[in-house]
Amino acid sequence: MSRLMPRGWAARVGLICMMCWVLPAQARVSVADDRQVSLTLEAPPQRIVSLLPSLTETVCELGACARLVGTDRYSNHPASVRSLPKTGGLDDANIELIVSLRPDVVLLGVSSRVIDRLESLGIRVMALEPRTHDDVRRVAAKVATLLGQQAAGERLARRLDAEVDAAAASVPAAARGWRVYYEVDSAPYAAGTSSFIGHTLQRLGLVNVVPASLGPFPRLNPEFVVRADPALIMVSARSATALPDRPGWGRIQAVRERRICAFNAEQSDVLSRPGPRMGEAARIMAACLQEQAHKQADMQTRKPAQAASGVVKRGPH
Repeated sequence: MSRLMPRGWAARVGLICMMCWVLPAQARVSVADDRQVSLTLEAPPQRIVSLLPSLTETVCELGACARLVGTDRYSNHPASVRSLPKTGGLDDANIELIVSLRPDVVLLGVSSRVIDRLESLGIRVMALEPRTHDDVRRVAAKVATLLGQQAAGERLARRLDAEVDAAAASVPAAARGWRVYYEVDSAPYAAGTSSFIGHTLQRLGLVNVVPASLGPFPRLNPEFVVRADPALIMVSARSATALPDRPGWGRIQAVRERRICAFNAEQSDVLSRPGPRMGEAARIMAACLQEQAHKQADMQTRKPAQAASGVVKRGPH
């Protein structure tokens, strides 16, 4: 064959053939999800549906927001995903809409009820369940591998750890060791020590009054919180004003001393999602701890000043 080709062409053909074999191998991605089910694609996915807000945010943080063609109804960050088709929620995902979007892969939680149905229709799925800080880093690495962006995943994991560490370093010494109750819902549901939120509290130097033995997000008897007597309460702004009206809650130190962190809806989204904004979540908490520690220091300063002024309350003569 080489006698029929111009000099050098045989080598060129060989090189081209090598490239034909090598390029698909380089483009192929393979990663195991949290079910330990291996997903292999011939190329990184270009059409992605995400059914979990934290996974939506992870895809975007890794620079692949443009590949999203649909999300669950709760995905609202970054702003660009709000205009995408909304496929429902955890319990009512719209299978027909998902199929019509022709996704290369669907990202969803392990607990999603639509995994079997999607797979039976030939839709490739990747089930991931970030529940702790370690999970956030692990999930970021898996999504990055799926996207063909391994280096970006490593950078993201390092940045998130650095951001949480920086937030922790900003917490005043006076606030460290405070016993905290974090309310997720007024039922009341709380964030336990083993939850993603609980891990953030711990890294900021706080002591969660809800032990890990109760699970990540237990529903509590309100009397449990009264007996626990937290020094600080973290709660949604819409529930904060009603805390003193709950039976017995006026006896809680945090309520008596008005040591309450009240978060608006946008902040609550950041705080509750185990994803790439966990550094921002830590900063939000740390800012409130700074404010509460400053208030406490002011109160302690005023008390000696009042005593030194000689102003005392006298009864009637």
